[in-house]
Amino acid sequence: MVTTSIGGAPPPSGVILARTMSEPIKPSGPELSRGVELSDVPDGGLLVGQVRGEPVLLVRNKDDVFAVGAACTHYGAPLADGIVVGNTLRCPWHHARFDVRSGDAVGPPALRPLDCWDVERTGTRITVTSKRPAYTPPESVVIVGGGAAGDACADMLRRKGYAGPITLIARDDEPETVDRPNLSKDFLAGSAPPEWVPIRSPEWYAQNRIVMLAKHEVERLVPAERAVVLKGGRSITYGACLLATGATPVRLDLPGAQLPHVLTLRSLADSKAIVARAKGTVAVIGSSFIGLEVAAALRQRNVTVHVIGPGAVPLERVLGRELGAFVKTLHEEKGVTFHLGRKPVSISERAVTLDDGSTVAADLVVMGVGVTPNVALAEGAGLTTDRGVVVDAQLRTSAPGVYAAGDIARFPHGDGTARVEHWAVAQRQGQVVARNMLGAGEPFRAVPFFWSQHYDVPINYCGTGEGWDQVQVAGDVSKRDCTVAYRKQGRIVAVATVYRDRDSLLAEDALGRGDQGALEQLLR
Repeated sequence: MVTTSIGGAPPPSGVILARTMSEPIKPSGPELSRGVELSDVPDGGLLVGQVRGEPVLLVRNKDDVFAVGAACTHYGAPLADGIVVGNTLRCPWHHARFDVRSGDAVGPPALRPLDCWDVERTGTRITVTSKRPAYTPPESVVIVGGGAAGDACADMLRRKGYAGPITLIARDDEPETVDRPNLSKDFLAGSAPPEWVPIRSPEWYAQNRIVMLAKHEVERLVPAERAVVLKGGRSITYGACLLATGATPVRLDLPGAQLPHVLTLRSLADSKAIVARAKGTVAVIGSSFIGLEVAAALRQRNVTVHVIGPGAVPLERVLGRELGAFVKTLHEEKGVTFHLGRKPVSISERAVTLDDGSTVAADLVVMGVGVTPNVALAEGAGLTTDRGVVVDAQLRTSAPGVYAAGDIARFPHGDGTARVEHWAVAQRQGQVVARNMLGAGEPFRAVPFFWSQHYDVPINYCGTGEGWDQVQVAGDVSKRDCTVAYRKQGRIVAVATVYRDRDSLLAEDALGRGDQGALEQLLR
């Protein structure tokens, strides 16, 4: 029989001690509410500290740090003597296991969870703030928005075993969630059949006991009553709520912008309307990703396309001059005519007039000039907003029980905040919200990713390159074989690739780990 004494120290020679309930662990170590450096917590390891007289462990998994109670809930063993495996803390005495994100006891003999505290990170400084209330699953969940974030949240709740009521409220006419990127790519080009577009069928929602309220609009969010009020007066209460209200395409304020042949692209109905009117000559206003994808799709339908954009090189602000010029050449080779350095001033039934007095014939006009986040519901409820709905690392808004995800969410990123309008980001945020509704306490740390399709050329992009000051190209852009790095003050903050899918995966992983060495290796 081999045993050790309480507290982890070895027993005196020749003495055998049985396991008994431990004495309460005394607080020791730094006061974590005053903050410690990230480097003080070893990766994959622990730091013993205290928060206002309570013993607390900091547990680190790469860049994620969690704060949990220091004693095992089975016999009170000091968990500082245990080990960390991924996001699992393992007790040294009887091998109980705890998920450090939620405190959940995920391996017997422990049956009760650990206490958890919220952790804030500013630069390299880690501060433990408030103790979380004991977790209980929400009685019900209401999701406002039927797009990528809302759908992913509902799906993850059920996958994680949540059995309570889920109501998903969608303004769109379609009674299912659609593959939105496809709307400006293969579906618009006519190379994808309609059955590719829905992600879920109405039957899927029914089978998973998710009430889908399509063609419904939430008029008010009432956090004090934990309720949403639909247009018409119906009120639905919630235990937890996700705001995933998405964004609305910008429609330029100029004469003729409201004519029936002037369209924007956001929904399946929008894409179908463009297809129905795509005859003769189309003027695309906007030379960013959505405008150029529309141009590429319509050229594949043998429609004459003119693109109007304010910059000298399309996508230069995002991709840099060399890759932007390559995309321009690619479109010109397919027959697209560009009117760059120009802005529209008016639209008539048959033409767009530009700021130099010239006109572009147009039987159809598609505006692709950006989107505006739909924050009116959040603002009306008194939530904190700042060019989006402000959330913390766990995607919680300023109202208890209310989360935000997708195009509206402004989340902590680096030393500041970010709001990202990528479909994959919205999905990942929706999944994180679901897990946090179930007590995971998981910070959103995913590296933003999107892809853009121009005829047979895909561009994959990962990271947040806003404000880059240097572009470095590895490979040959003209040969459609390159990796492009975007630097800010010397550090690589984003990577774009053309036909280098593996490099894109490696770049996303390295950006997530903050591994500049691995990113530099990709460029060699």
